[in-house]
Amino acid sequence: MNTEEKVLVVERKVIEQVGMFEGLMFDVKPYFERIFARDVPRFMTRSAAEKNPDFKQLIPYVIMVYNGTYLSYVRGKRAGEKRLVGNRSIGIGGHIDPPDDMPLFDVDYFATYLRAVEREVDEEVSVKSSRTDHIAALLNDESNEVGSVHLGVVHYWDLAEANVEKREQMITQLGFMTAGELHEVRESLESWSAICVDNIEKIEQAKTSGLDADTFSAG
Repeated sequence: MNTEEKVLVVERKVIEQVGMFEGLMFDVKPYFERIFARDVPRFMTRSAAEKNPDFKQLIPYVIMVYNGTYLSYVRGKRAGEKRLVGNRSIGIGGHIDPPDDMPLFDVDYFATYLRAVEREVDEEVSVKSSRTDHIAALLNDESNEVGSVHLGVVHYWDLAEANVEKREQMITQLGFMTAGELHEVRESLESWSAICVDNIEKIEQAKTSGLDADTFSAG
């Protein structure tokens, strides 16, 4: 018997307690300290989460960078989020599902989240390169129905090599593009990617000033 998909969410009021925002928020640490505090995040059915704006689904949005160029692709017809089909993207990632070995108590949700990021990326692309992982920003876009129930976590992966291949059929036209080239095709970008491209210099700066994914602890 198939069980309904569950996704990692946080109540909207938790974000509001720190300060609701629109677009990118580069001061990530105060939000992460609340979002990943004990007993704050939870898993709920995706069908319920998609219809309830009182919750935000946490979505990793991994931007891969090599030598000043950004991994980009177009979402094909097999994309899981049908509302984004045909749009160009610079973010790799997806919903966070509970792992098979999820403990019943004392869950480290941040560690669970990071493992899921690796898993989500590995499902979509094969990255054959060493990299560093900095959490550059949070992304909130209330302008459309997709964004209203999601909260993006913008990761900056600085790759040592431009060695990335697609795994999923929904990924087409995969390749690295300069910031200038992305600006030229801005009208074709999905909304989250457009927001990131508009702020690409700040995201670049956050690779050194952002949150180091390997050292952060929610306490």
